[in-house]
Amino acid sequence: MSNDERLYQEALTHLRTALNQPDAIFRDDQYEAIEHLVKDRRRLLVVQRTGWGKSLVYFIATRLLRNRGDGPALLISPLLALMRDQIRMAGNLGLRAVTINSTNTKAWHEIEGRIECDEVDILLISPERLGNEKFRERVLAELAWRVGLFIVDEAHCISDWGHDFRPDYRRIGRILQYLPNTVPVLGTTATANDRVIADIQEQVGESLRIIRGPIKRESLRLQNIMLPTQSARLAWLAEQVPRMPGSGIIYCLTIKDTQNVANWLQSEGIEAHAYSGRIEHDERIELEDRLLRNDLKALVATSALGMGFDKPDLGFVIHFQRPGSVIHYYQQIGRAGRALPDAYAVLLCGEEDEAITSYFLETAFPPERHIDSVLDALRNSDNGLTLDEIERTVNLKRTQIEKVLKRLSTESPTPVYKQGTAWRATPVEYRPDHQRIEQITALRYEEQAQMREYMERQQCLMGFLETALGIVDPEPCGRCAPCMGQPILPDSAGWEIASRAHQFVRQQSYGIEPRKRWTNPGVPALGYTGLISNELRHEPGRALSLWRDSGWGEMVYAGKFQRERFPRKLVEVGAELIRDRWRPEPAPTWVTCVPSLQRPELVPDFAQRLADELGIPFFPALKKRYPTEEQKSRQNSYQQLKNIAGSFAITGIARPGQPVLLVDDIVDSRWTFTVAAAELRQAGSGPVFPFALTTMFGVGG
Repeated sequence: MSNDERLYQEALTHLRTALNQPDAIFRDDQYEAIEHLVKDRRRLLVVQRTGWGKSLVYFIATRLLRNRGDGPALLISPLLALMRDQIRMAGNLGLRAVTINSTNTKAWHEIEGRIECDEVDILLISPERLGNEKFRERVLAELAWRVGLFIVDEAHCISDWGHDFRPDYRRIGRILQYLPNTVPVLGTTATANDRVIADIQEQVGESLRIIRGPIKRESLRLQNIMLPTQSARLAWLAEQVPRMPGSGIIYCLTIKDTQNVANWLQSEGIEAHAYSGRIEHDERIELEDRLLRNDLKALVATSALGMGFDKPDLGFVIHFQRPGSVIHYYQQIGRAGRALPDAYAVLLCGEEDEAITSYFLETAFPPERHIDSVLDALRNSDNGLTLDEIERTVNLKRTQIEKVLKRLSTESPTPVYKQGTAWRATPVEYRPDHQRIEQITALRYEEQAQMREYMERQQCLMGFLETALGIVDPEPCGRCAPCMGQPILPDSAGWEIASRAHQFVRQQSYGIEPRKRWTNPGVPALGYTGLISNELRHEPGRALSLWRDSGWGEMVYAGKFQRERFPRKLVEVGAELIRDRWRPEPAPTWVTCVPSLQRPELVPDFAQRLADELGIPFFPALKKRYPTEEQKSRQNSYQQLKNIAGSFAITGIARPGQPVLLVDDIVDSRWTFTVAAAELRQAGSGPVFPFALTTMFGVGG
């Protein structure tokens, strides 16, 4: 038997062990990829559809290389959920796989010792870990000289032309420059078009070999349905999801929508739960496991449930809103039908889709003024600045500051670096690549337009997706709604369920949680430091609507900007929410409101009429001492508290010691309610219950 035949038989044995299938054979290109890595020690990019078996390639290659005495593999993987699946699969091949990430900090020291003693076959890390100074010094430096295989999963994230570019992936290119040519390198992805592949090749090196396979998913049945209002889409979901095969995923663009859709489906007796990056790590694991076991009908998820989630029998993927990219859409529907003859991918399109995707496009890159503000603050500091200190220096949200620092710290050479908890400026004179940013932004808008075109497509939908991903002249799939010449699923819901959905949307309300702590250092002159005591803290409150939503949000907007007063209907539904659904305890015995010098009559007029509807008195207990900037112009908590603190004066307390309803039109940062409530409590009021007509929470997030 030749060496080539011996290598093939050894790889085939490992394949059958990994799959626990004694008659398994390699799919097209799988063994070719393994051979390139193990025998030829090449740099390789594998572009294959989801479910093809890309992880099998690098695990079998790792096993073969370790058997030949090579060092451990290093796998860059973007998601913790993906890492968990990968570690399980590695174990099937007897590979000692470990991960160093934010959820297992207590195990880091032990893992580092095992790596040093060569007791680890493959180390999985997130790209963010490459930016950690201690990790680079203690782990990466130890591995760099003996790594046996370098793997970049979801390699499209390397390219800022890709739909899911991550700045931390920039560091990978620098690491590759220092790796010896004898170290094999593997990048894998299912979603890379020609432009992305060319960019990856430029960063990894001209010697990069590319293996690219077909992307058509034979089992998927695609259909697009235009349902502009949220209530129409909710009704459709409630009627059709129970009829769908098995379990599936419903994708939403915002966290707030995942919660609303899940709540609606639960109210209709459908076992569905919200899933996003804001959910605690352990809860995410539990929800994923329940979906894998078919204990749920659906997870209603943001894109946080995406890359790497592997459930071969996932029966459907539904999009509640239109994503901003065809490539992103393909990546998400690729979760369905991997081991099924039939699975559904349904795109529901709504009136809010364009506004949400445009918001994401407009905030993708930090504006130059944000970069200049942060750099100026750091350059003017002798000892560097922590995140808290940067917040106090510049009028930017913390997320905006973090986005700037992330962008700058991954540039080469970098104009900033982190030492301990403090950020410092380097002598590097930073100049943004305006031309590239403009080109990428223009591409994003082209992708948005392409997605609109897909929504209106009257010919093969799978063929459209294939063309977008670089397949020339694809054959019609014969299974999507346009190919069938008729809807696969009904394109509307029955009248009764539509009526319930409309009522559900109108009855939504949004919590206003009390802040627990003053910003550091707070406002010491007013006693606003440290924890907010129970004696000054307001109670949990409610907002009637989400800003400009299809429930009452649009009516609030019209009342604020297009009329002299809020409509009578908002008074009625506000009172109904407070009296019949919220029912704050103890019940407020009087009403007051947040004053404004810009529109002094708008909110007091509404609060007076609301008090009349509730049958309790209104009293203007607060007045403004001096004009302040609109809170929306203040971007972070320190600036917002500084703007509003001390601006209120108490004119009197209508009912000392009695609970009060505190009314405003819009709540965003919650600092206005926090400060106003503290003033009322200090002046002798009882518990303070905030009520707002609308909230900005969850818009675009």
